[in-house]
Amino acid sequence: MTAPLRGLRVVEATSFVAGPLAGMTLAQMGAQVLRLDPVTGPVDAGRWPLSGTGRSLFWAGMNKGVKSVAVDFRVPEGQELAAALITAPGPHAGLFVDNTIGRDFLSHNRLRARRADLVHVHIQGYPDGRAAMDYAVNPRFGVPALTGPADSRRPVNHVLPAWDIATGLLAVSGLLAGLRRRAVHGDGCLVELALADVAAAHVAHLGWFAEVAEAGQDRPRLGNHLFGAFGVDFTCADGRRVVAVAITRAQWRDLMRMTGTEAVFAALSSVHGTDFDVEGERYRHRGLIEAVLAPWFAARTVEEVLEAARGTRVMAGEFRSPSEVVAAWRRGAESPVLTEVEQAGVGPMVTATSPLRWNSRYREAEPAPEFGADTEWALAEVLGMSGREIGRLADNGLIMTRRDDSDGA
Repeated sequence: MTAPLRGLRVVEATSFVAGPLAGMTLAQMGAQVLRLDPVTGPVDAGRWPLSGTGRSLFWAGMNKGVKSVAVDFRVPEGQELAAALITAPGPHAGLFVDNTIGRDFLSHNRLRARRADLVHVHIQGYPDGRAAMDYAVNPRFGVPALTGPADSRRPVNHVLPAWDIATGLLAVSGLLAGLRRRAVHGDGCLVELALADVAAAHVAHLGWFAEVAEAGQDRPRLGNHLFGAFGVDFTCADGRRVVAVAITRAQWRDLMRMTGTEAVFAALSSVHGTDFDVEGERYRHRGLIEAVLAPWFAARTVEEVLEAARGTRVMAGEFRSPSEVVAAWRRGAESPVLTEVEQAGVGPMVTATSPLRWNSRYREAEPAPEFGADTEWALAEVLGMSGREIGRLADNGLIMTRRDDSDGA
């Protein structure tokens, strides 16, 4: 299938998670994404985890399929090259994503003066322009107070940069919405998206702020118990752990049948005057339900539990370490979204393609570019510069090309 965004050209000037994720996502849908890098190297090019060769596996994982154009932003001529690439003519160009701070030559007003129909997505930390990062924003909106063991008062910040991920994907939505607006109305737009706003909005969307505003107090921490329904982890006979979740009535009834506890819960329902078919009642009596089910799980291995759950509506999943996931992938027993690419400077690298399937097929994953590998191509193809002009820029250190840095980024 032809990639759905094939023919679009997007210029990206970002670092870390949200912005590169937006660029990579657009590239995985077929857009030609030109990543603007400083000639001194990307600021996140050395971010951990690192490969055995010292290369950033993070950077390689977050920039798959894009092109790297390395320019000296510190001087006017380099700034002019960057602005020219962003505002280059063409009905499928003039699309820009950035998260820069303090680079006036990349401001929307300056760029719009060169191309009035520019669609510009600007990612921020806070809506007033201050910098922020996921791990600092998350505590501001109460999530760590709800995370972690029920018997601990210490807040637990998350490992997954959830707000960065949500921001990156919303940036893609904003760019495509702006492109649609331009197609209909003919004008460009500035779409601003702040990480802190994304976190606040999504916690609010879940009803968590409305809950505390109405109740007048915070929800207690629940450990691994699911809020509002029944779901918790159990220790199995092999010492491993598995989570079992029953949100709907049908799932709950299948869980009772699977564990042979229908009669027990019928009796308990009578004793406690409750109906365990009701989701909220299962949550209120979660400790009792856990105690009744625990012996069944303790008598079986994780594999036996998962086999028993197959063919039922019970949602069960084993707890695995990242190394166990990789081992399962090597055995061919893991999601086909995981794959391996030959990454310059790293070698074979376990990564993933886009989770979007087009006509039931995944797109093939591409490696991240070498630093500056596409500079000459972009200046020649997009700006129409001659080899002599490009050579002068390279000789003066205004651009970085692949031949300047054979080690890549």
